[in-house]
Amino acid sequence: MRIALVSDCYLPRLGGIELHVHDLAAQLRLAGNSVAVFTVTDSTGPDQGPVLRLPAVGGIPLPEAINALRRSLGSGMYDVVHAHTSFFSPLAWSAARIAAAAGVPTILTLHSLPAAGGVLAPRLLAGLDARLGPRIVWTAVSEVVADSLRQALPGRSVEILHNGIDPAPWRQPRHAGGPPTLVSTMRLVRRKRPFALLRILEAVRSESPANLRAVIVGDGPNAPALARAVERRGMTDWVELPGRLRRAEIQRLYAKTDVFLAPARLESFGVAALEARCAGLAVVAMGSGGVGEFIRPGVEGFLVDSDEQMAQVTAALLTDPVRLHRMQNHNRRTASGMAWPNVIGRHLHVYGRVAPQPALSAPVLASNSTAYENLQPTEPTR
Repeated sequence: MRIALVSDCYLPRLGGIELHVHDLAAQLRLAGNSVAVFTVTDSTGPDQGPVLRLPAVGGIPLPEAINALRRSLGSGMYDVVHAHTSFFSPLAWSAARIAAAAGVPTILTLHSLPAAGGVLAPRLLAGLDARLGPRIVWTAVSEVVADSLRQALPGRSVEILHNGIDPAPWRQPRHAGGPPTLVSTMRLVRRKRPFALLRILEAVRSESPANLRAVIVGDGPNAPALARAVERRGMTDWVELPGRLRRAEIQRLYAKTDVFLAPARLESFGVAALEARCAGLAVVAMGSGGVGEFIRPGVEGFLVDSDEQMAQVTAALLTDPVRLHRMQNHNRRTASGMAWPNVIGRHLHVYGRVAPQPALSAPVLASNSTAYENLQPTEPTR
């Protein structure tokens, strides 16, 4: 099948949607599909697979970018267009409109979770849906995002296309014997709540062993301010800010840490939390987002409602090593339902339904899903 993936945000910019689209393209190619990625994210480095980087100013595609989309998506080169959107994705929206108008089966996946009680996002989605028309197939990365989309688009069917993971590289040999260590990996932007995380860490330390260590992995616009806040609060001797790390570096780090904290309240899915869960870390996350689809309270970790509760639950775990080790062992030994064989099989099922192809019969879908178990995507730089 010939597939066009469209995402305004893509590597080398870091974030959940960027990494997901990269890995999705790699996995679809491993399944024997032809995949091209369209984006307005610039890059000076080499790309893995066809990536068409279109011109834009301030994230807004220039007219020549829209013309290029129109020529490519309307040329008959693609069997399906899969656009990935947040609440500001002009390239993805343009691609969906152009493809649908040209009669190309089009899927739009929402990767963002609106704030509870907000009216701007639902109105934006309703207006977008009205402009795109009934040919668009709406999907979401988690059930919590799908629920918000169904409320914004009454009567619309919304299916789930989860983000995926290859668990094997995350199951590194455990390095025991170090100090109790907390970790969080995020893009350092305000909506991920890195400054709230500092307050949570201080509260945990006040109730935990004195040698507690914490690591906040990531880069982003708030990185300089976060570093200043760590210094101002006197946390430099136990809180590390290593910045941007490669996946292999994060995997080695997780082998020496104990608990992963996810303080974002509007986490549409939570790829970083899923990676930590597969690495064998206990996960403590806000229950308002999509993390609850792979973290069961008391089994893989805990879901909380406030910063205070996150601190209390985390401190309790660190002072109960038997319970913590039991949770960690479960996470290391138990397969995740979000592994790529399941996720790609679901994508191919949806693709095959909107753009029927003989190669996507049920037996072939099943054989493709089985084949993924021995395949790994190329690792991007993070």
